[in-house]
Amino acid sequence: MTIETAIETVSENRAHGGTQGVYKHRSKETGCEMTFSLFLPPMEEDRPVPLIWYLSGLTCTHANVTEKGEFRRACEEAGVAFIAPDTSPRGDDVPDAADEYDFGKGAGFYVDATREPWRKHYRMRSYIERELPELVAENFPLDMTRQSITGHSMGGHGALTIGLRNPERFRSISAFSPIVAPSQVPWGEKALGRYLGDDRASWREYDAVALIEDGARHDHILVDQGTADNFLDEQLQTHRLVEVCEAAGMQPEIRMQEGYDHSYYFISTFMADHVAWHVERLKA
Repeated sequence: MTIETAIETVSENRAHGGTQGVYKHRSKETGCEMTFSLFLPPMEEDRPVPLIWYLSGLTCTHANVTEKGEFRRACEEAGVAFIAPDTSPRGDDVPDAADEYDFGKGAGFYVDATREPWRKHYRMRSYIERELPELVAENFPLDMTRQSITGHSMGGHGALTIGLRNPERFRSISAFSPIVAPSQVPWGEKALGRYLGDDRASWREYDAVALIEDGARHDHILVDQGTADNFLDEQLQTHRLVEVCEAAGMQPEIRMQEGYDHSYYFISTFMADHVAWHVERLKA
């Protein structure tokens, strides 16, 4: 594997016959150094492989799913890559709300902020939608014509909204415990209000339910939600996604998993299912 100078290798480890790497680079979009992890399955003469994106939730970095997600065996067996970006810009020069776990560093909400002091660095939408895909396409043997996206909680919100806005890029979208209507719940109202301002119309492109109401469509959506998730009623509100999809004539697969909570015990239980589900669509 040849890594261009734009990317610095933090670590590479042999795993399931492939390579689990962690890399960093200077981002033009966020104006700071960003880190991501990438698992490459065993390669056949650097033949490009499909790619699954995973967006993490509040307080997380690339490391949470990389260490606890249990995706590598499924990805190795299917011959797909798995990429996990960070959730926000980082660094001493990046503004933060140090006493608030649900805003600032670790809580970028996958938006391009328009309000001060957030607008310079908090550009996670453009980072995920444009900059990082271009970077990894230049440096790794990835088939960028075959991409899918998934995520957890805030990252589930990111996966749904980014996937719905870019149906031509992502063949399938899945999510674990997603915030489906952030403009209607406390986490999202706080983040969208402070990153974007008081005009709630500008929030709609960052709200999966609102996007579907406004005409966004995708034929392949899978959601797993635990019934014992302590955030379900107040912050996640899966029923809103069910209702809007029914009204739009969409048929996502939304599975309520009895007794499961919001943790990586839940995610790791169903991760292989999600990988296999995406692979069916990536290799169709």
